[in-house]
Amino acid sequence: MNKRIALTQLMALALLAVSGSVLAQDNTFKIGMVLPLTGPFASTGKQLEAAAKLYMAQHGDTVAGKKVQLIIKDDTGTPDTTKRLVQDLVVSDKVQVLAGFGLTPLAFASAPIATQSKTPMVVMSAATSSITAASPYIVRTSFTVPQVITILADWAAKNNIKKVVSLVTDYAPGVDSEKYFAEQFTKQGGLVMEKLRVPLRGPDFAPFLQKVRDAKPDALFTFVPAGVGSSLMKQFAERGLDKAGIRVIAEGSVTDDDILDGMGDVALGVVTTHHYSAAHDSAMNKQFVEAYGKANGGARPNFMAVGAYDGMRVIYEAAKSSKGAGGDALLQAMKGQSFESPRGPMQIDPETRDVIQNVYIRKVEKINNHLWNTEFQTFTAVKDPAKAKP
Repeated sequence: MNKRIALTQLMALALLAVSGSVLAQDNTFKIGMVLPLTGPFASTGKQLEAAAKLYMAQHGDTVAGKKVQLIIKDDTGTPDTTKRLVQDLVVSDKVQVLAGFGLTPLAFASAPIATQSKTPMVVMSAATSSITAASPYIVRTSFTVPQVITILADWAAKNNIKKVVSLVTDYAPGVDSEKYFAEQFTKQGGLVMEKLRVPLRGPDFAPFLQKVRDAKPDALFTFVPAGVGSSLMKQFAERGLDKAGIRVIAEGSVTDDDILDGMGDVALGVVTTHHYSAAHDSAMNKQFVEAYGKANGGARPNFMAVGAYDGMRVIYEAAKSSKGAGGDALLQAMKGQSFESPRGPMQIDPETRDVIQNVYIRKVEKINNHLWNTEFQTFTAVKDPAKAKP
């Protein structure tokens, strides 16, 4: 019976591949958005959902003469669930485009379905470099870990940081962070004294942070997923690493705007690199932050939100160009898009389908009694350095 069901599903996908992502018969343009709305990564899903809905509220629910239908599914952050939901969205709902994907394993689980059905898949959050290589139908509007980490390593080496201990979450973006930071930092003469990895689910940082304190590095280099930074910084303070003079340098997810204000003074002075801060000084970003707050009870948008907001822009503009068609026509219309975002200028690389954007070095500062990631240096038009390697 299971084999029969699996064969039926494969046949359905094959039919979709032949027809090139079949259009809905009711004159709608369907976006299937798969997000972790419950479970340990729910904050990620809620930011993505809120920003997608904000874009639709501002730009309307029709495109190319078709009614836009946003179909949102909760995958709880579980790859098997993501795969099942994506298959249902393609086969049963006949969506023109897939979107969301809060974590790397969820994007990887969905990639084969996007390929088989020729359905464009806009990754709005997941950041492992190799994601776009998993399917020719993937387009990314978030960022890649190597984009931001290599810049952080260079900054550290130039700012009197000679020895670090690396502490990352043990899944693909964490491994990317560990690898690319160590490679770039050691090229500049720095020393990575130890490499520590913590579990993705239910991490207890205390024993790892004790190892960091015992090693006495100049700084702790760290990466954890969005929403987990509060726990890390709390235990950092409890273990007295701040009093021991150990600095924190991090990938920007650690000082996630959504939770930064609640971290307390232990976060002050933390230096990070990232592609977006709610404090980014542009008229467009100020309008975005204000609109997001009004629509979401005063909440502050984070980098997940801007990934979804820009992802919806890419989808809408591509749908206009393809006259509401899906499949290859929609994909081609996504490639090469270039526009101003709340994060600054960005472009979808027509060759890699990855994002080219500014990367900022930021420091956590207190302004008007609130904590912000204040940008103090900008690197323009940064491509993913991992894809530049032979």
